[in-house]
Amino acid sequence: MVHGKLEVLLVCAKGLEDTDFLNDMDPYVILTCRTQEQKSSVAKGAGSEPEWNETFVFTVSDDVPELNVKIMDSDAFSADDFVGEANIPLEPVFLEGSLPPAVHRVVKEEKYCGEIKVALTFTPAAETHHHHNHENEEKGYSSWN
Repeated sequence: MVHGKLEVLLVCAKGLEDTDFLNDMDPYVILTCRTQEQKSSVAKGAGSEPEWNETFVFTVSDDVPELNVKIMDSDAFSADDFVGEANIPLEPVFLEGSLPPAVHRVVKEEKYCGEIKVALTFTPAAETHHHHNHENEEKGYSSWN
């Protein structure tokens, strides 16, 4: 099991369905990784093409299957509206170490409603030295016999 930190660069979103008919949406994002939750700033009046360029760091292990990204519309006078969400699989970043900004589909009730661009970087915790890992691997193999 690999532990480490997952760095999420939230770049931008586009093609979002504007839930606010009177004025442009004020979108923000809630990022959830298992039990950890973080919030982006509100892109005031950005409507359907907000840009954030913000980085969030989560502590993860490689058994966390995905990052959930919910796009919300901040409303001053009523409850914030749910715009859509994307589930980003984390397995590729655990294998590669870092993934350049990629576009993920945003869906609401299984309907496509825009896209969000996110870059991911995974840095394994440096508590295990290579030498140490090697021993673990050997132990791992012997336990199969």
